[in-house]
Amino acid sequence: MASEDEIRQAFREQVVGGELLGSPFTARLGTLMLDHLDRSTEVGRRILSWEGDPGTRGDLVPTRLAGALHALIIDGKDDRLKAAYPPNDVGDDTLWTAIAGAFETHEAFILERLNFAPQTNEVRRSSGLLAGFLTVADLFRRPLVLSEFGASMGLNLNWDGYHHDLGGLLWGDPSSPVRLKPDWQGPPPPDVDITITDRAGCDLNPLDPNSPEDCLRLLSYIWADQADRVERTRAALQIAREHPAFVEKGDALAWLRDKRLKVLVPGTVHVVYHSIAWQYLPPEARSAGEAIIAEAGSRATEAAPLARLQMEMDDDPNSAALSLQIWPTGETRELARIDPHGRWVRWKGWEA
Repeated sequence: MASEDEIRQAFREQVVGGELLGSPFTARLGTLMLDHLDRSTEVGRRILSWEGDPGTRGDLVPTRLAGALHALIIDGKDDRLKAAYPPNDVGDDTLWTAIAGAFETHEAFILERLNFAPQTNEVRRSSGLLAGFLTVADLFRRPLVLSEFGASMGLNLNWDGYHHDLGGLLWGDPSSPVRLKPDWQGPPPPDVDITITDRAGCDLNPLDPNSPEDCLRLLSYIWADQADRVERTRAALQIAREHPAFVEKGDALAWLRDKRLKVLVPGTVHVVYHSIAWQYLPPEARSAGEAIIAEAGSRATEAAPLARLQMEMDDDPNSAALSLQIWPTGETRELARIDPHGRWVRWKGWEA
């Protein structure tokens, strides 16, 4: 069982994360939990007796709790809580009273939601990924085969259905309801055409855009004071319903090894990609995944190359690294630093 200090540290991480990623309300939630959460309710007892790793690289307990509370508001189940949540501006005492009331009134719902790992599918990451795909297309000048590890609902498999402004480079569907314009620093990425011959994803628990319950679950983990993210995700969900992207349920490492990377197709470049997903693998699984991709890379040829595009956190808590490795050469470059939610991109490119 986690110590109480480890659990409190998880909420301190929530405070820092909210401050770094533009969600004052999420930081405030973390502070309120640090100040008030105790064992007087079943919800409090469950959280303060957490069995696993409660932190950011583990079970994300504060995010599980925040998502459960936000779901009550999105689903219209708690008017008192809704009145205390953004865009309304109330004092801490009023907000905590509403939260404590929800702990009692919706105890069974919150306890059930605490059992599930949070799932996000941040659409704005698509712009950084697109810059990477444009780089791959520029390097190899051939169609792409796409395999997304940890694809969640598959919203970032549909990146070519969105409209992007990447440092003045306009790309994608000009009529798309999802319009992405990150704060771009550096030169624009390569301006090339992209053809996709095949795309698929895999996730341990893929969500279905046609399921109202799954859509509620996805939206609930978006921070409650970031209405633009909610609306952007709703628009991406509509695109996903109209243009389904296949996300298989299962072990994504086995999926890569046994299905997607078993044969590299000549005349295409196979791109394995993932965004803020690899870090959640246990160390031994990460090592196994690296070996699977390296083995496929050893089979890559000039006629059938392989690329791995990843947007993952590293030692810099303020940004993620967008990196690209290509085979048969095995060369690796860091293409950019990116805000974890895709709000800004510091682009360097392959030749930097």
